[in-house]
Amino acid sequence: MVGEGYHAEFGGPHAESVALDAAGDKARGADLFVTLEPCGHQGKQPPCAGMIPERGIRRVFVATPDPNLEAAGGIQRLRQASVKVDVGIRGEEARYLNAMFFHQHTNHSRPFVALKLATSVDFRIADHAGNARWVSGEPAREWVHWLRAGFDAIAVGGRTARVDNPALTVRGAVTPRVIPRRVVFSRTGDLPLKGRLLQTASAIETWVVSDKPLAPARVDALQAAGAQVLEASSIGGALESLREVGIGSLLIEGGGRMAGSVLDADLVDRFHWVQAPLWFGEDGTPAVAGLASFDIDATCRWTVVSRQ
Repeated sequence: MVGEGYHAEFGGPHAESVALDAAGDKARGADLFVTLEPCGHQGKQPPCAGMIPERGIRRVFVATPDPNLEAAGGIQRLRQASVKVDVGIRGEEARYLNAMFFHQHTNHSRPFVALKLATSVDFRIADHAGNARWVSGEPAREWVHWLRAGFDAIAVGGRTARVDNPALTVRGAVTPRVIPRRVVFSRTGDLPLKGRLLQTASAIETWVVSDKPLAPARVDALQAAGAQVLEASSIGGALESLREVGIGSLLIEGGGRMAGSVLDADLVDRFHWVQAPLWFGEDGTPAVAGLASFDIDATCRWTVVSRQ
């Protein structure tokens, strides 16, 4: 290996450019391996497909074509420049790696949905009294803030918003390029006016989603606090409406009924499971509630992408 790189941030140098700069003169005659088709258009950065032949790369292995039609065309451009291109090697792994990107360019009806739960070994999210702080440890909580920073919005169910009083913000070492919005799925809209969500709703965009009309007084109170109210008859319809207001990716952090509803509707694209080395027992709060039962031959078997 003579050089490697990755696209560190929006608007910054692309992975190919970083890798080629790292390789320097050793790039001449080398092979280049990329997870995504080198871009063929001028965006915030020059087209990588034009740079690669200039640096002397003789062969490019592309895991996946670019689903973004505006940026695609790099494979054809490379071949026109007499660079040999192989497409498809480890493509499935590359799509897992770039799952959110592929979803946003191929499924415009709803956001990419990830479910994150921190549970005990026996898949409980709280003890028998509902205490959930803290199931996981400090390293896991730091990682969750890093995870949050990559999403357009962070969501919880109404009970979690009332009981846990979360801020649903990114804290710690990571500073998001765009502050994630907050979403609360609540049938009653009964959020504490002095809770952290409504106290900061005028500064951080906050949505309250209900599957039925809220009392006018409740709507007035939420809007006066700075929150926006959305009514949708189903969780699927709610996600479609959230996509329409610009939320392309959503991280759902519980609780159990919220997790059960999106799983039951088959609307979860990725599950981030933080498992702590403790047990709560049968009276602990289940991590998932309201999920229909399946026969072993009919249930969906998920694919493990990574462990750490």
